[in-house]
Amino acid sequence: MEDKDLRFAQNPLELEPPAGPIQPVEFRLSDSIQFRCHKDISCFNACCKNIDIILTPYDILRLKKHLGLSSDEFLVKHAVPFEMDFHGMPGFKMRTLEKSSACQFMTEQGCSVYENRPAACRYYPMGANWMRRKDEAEVLDSFFKVKEAHCKGHDEDRTISVSDYRNEQGVTKYDDINRPWVEAVLKKRSAGPTVGKPSERSFQLFQLCSYELDHFRRFINSDSFKSAMDVSEEQYAIVNQDEEELLRFSIRYLRQVLFGEPCVAPKPDAYEKRKEKKKQRLEVRQKARQQQQETDQKARTDFYDEAREDDEGS
Repeated sequence: MEDKDLRFAQNPLELEPPAGPIQPVEFRLSDSIQFRCHKDISCFNACCKNIDIILTPYDILRLKKHLGLSSDEFLVKHAVPFEMDFHGMPGFKMRTLEKSSACQFMTEQGCSVYENRPAACRYYPMGANWMRRKDEAEVLDSFFKVKEAHCKGHDEDRTISVSDYRNEQGVTKYDDINRPWVEAVLKKRSAGPTVGKPSERSFQLFQLCSYELDHFRRFINSDSFKSAMDVSEEQYAIVNQDEEELLRFSIRYLRQVLFGEPCVAPKPDAYEKRKEKKKQRLEVRQKARQQQQETDQKARTDFYDEAREDDEGS
């Protein structure tokens, strides 16, 4: 048996195999496909007129940098939130043109963000199928073909191996960075109803580490994080200067919080400091409550004293 898989076609995180143009033939890296796309082909741009693309963390990083936007700005302007599973795991899809299924980055000359297009676009007309067999830790790779009626690229006289096609399209780096995140999604899903619905805090952490890279940078540079977690100045310099390394770090940190995988060790005295800080906060709250109670009691006493004096005076 196999856990629900992740399919990197136009909709890479489908829980079930989508009906339609996906051919149920499994490809390996050494297998070959016949395909070529170019500007002079009659169907040029047709595949961009009807999209349903789920964005991975590295997709968002590349696109936001290309457009000169923060993570928040990109998600608001160019993405649409959706729930990736029945528990409500947060995800984002590429926003289309208003009242259309066409990609907002499509132009007559082709893709306006081509150098930084998402992994799903790079894979086309293939998709990657990542799955984890039940009771096994290893995530397996396989590939499949997407053959839509309008696409003439399949008729082109060129044969290329799956491995060479991935390298040609520059998708290998996307898979390298996204893979630990995909594994985390698969692992979280495979737990299913046995652990119940994840908490809202868990979903917030997942969104922070997966999609909100600018917020995550501020989070790890905060005084509270630095006082609790043992991150070297060298590591801070790396992740603060290189967003790809920051994303790798955020995914490792996500896996640590969700599954206890080692990423960042707490400082030796962090627990005691948090305990002492919590104690101090409780003492401050208790003192404030006591002062409020004394103030309220005095106000009641003054009120009754004034009322008694009024009665005696009358």
